[in-house]
Amino acid sequence: MMIRTVDPAQELAVFLRARRERLDPHDVGLPSRQQARRTPGLRREEVAELAGVSIDYIVRLEQGRGLRPSAKVVEALARALRLAPAERAYLFNLARQRPRSADKPAATAAPPLARLVADLSPLPAMLMNHRYDILAWNSEMARLLLDVDTLPPSQRNAMWLCLVHPQMREFYVDRERVVREGVAHLRAAWAACPEDQALTDLIAELITRDEEFARLWAERDIKVNGRGHKVLRHPDVGVIAVHFEVLAPLQDPDQRLLIYRAADDDSRSALGRLR
Repeated sequence: MMIRTVDPAQELAVFLRARRERLDPHDVGLPSRQQARRTPGLRREEVAELAGVSIDYIVRLEQGRGLRPSAKVVEALARALRLAPAERAYLFNLARQRPRSADKPAATAAPPLARLVADLSPLPAMLMNHRYDILAWNSEMARLLLDVDTLPPSQRNAMWLCLVHPQMREFYVDRERVVREGVAHLRAAWAACPEDQALTDLIAELITRDEEFARLWAERDIKVNGRGHKVLRHPDVGVIAVHFEVLAPLQDPDQRLLIYRAADDDSRSALGRLR
């Protein structure tokens, strides 16, 4: 599958159709119809009614005719389709209704943030950009995951490592969920940064190399996950459960600080043995 930089009109069309087809009339308070539906989900006329727009307008949007809906219409569509907050943001990005930063995506760590990553020891921490490129890490994170210093720069990407690096393929106990959430984040980033060729190239490579990624990418799930829980399978100290937090600095919003904390006493002891 070939992936290109975002064509907002076409991706908007596919996304609207996909979300419409996922909804049941009961989900939006519409009565059930006795006659069987030829297509899954809501009909276009039902979405048009819920959003307060014409059926013809929905048809043209879903055909990717280059329309640019207003912020008011985008909000109405988001409500009609019952979009989650991350999906709503994705829709606004596709409709180009949010200002975009003129700055290029971060490729190196801001020095103050790199120092902060080191100062967070003994908590494992690392700094990434929206592509999951690893920009800085402390020794605790290197011992927990792998020694990023030994990797060529092209492989210093958390998603690439999870899917491709042999040492990382079995690292996450709940790998399906971790990969699914990572793919959903990359899709949101792809819409927010449509001119980022490096991100487009990364997605194309992962689609080609990994069937699981390709399958999940085609599902068009959107999720920006800033807090959660993971269970890791370390080859030396065994299973480690961690809580994670992702922070976005105001001064460098494209850089994300990831911090792990032990979720229980056994995991705290395991992290201590790594140190």
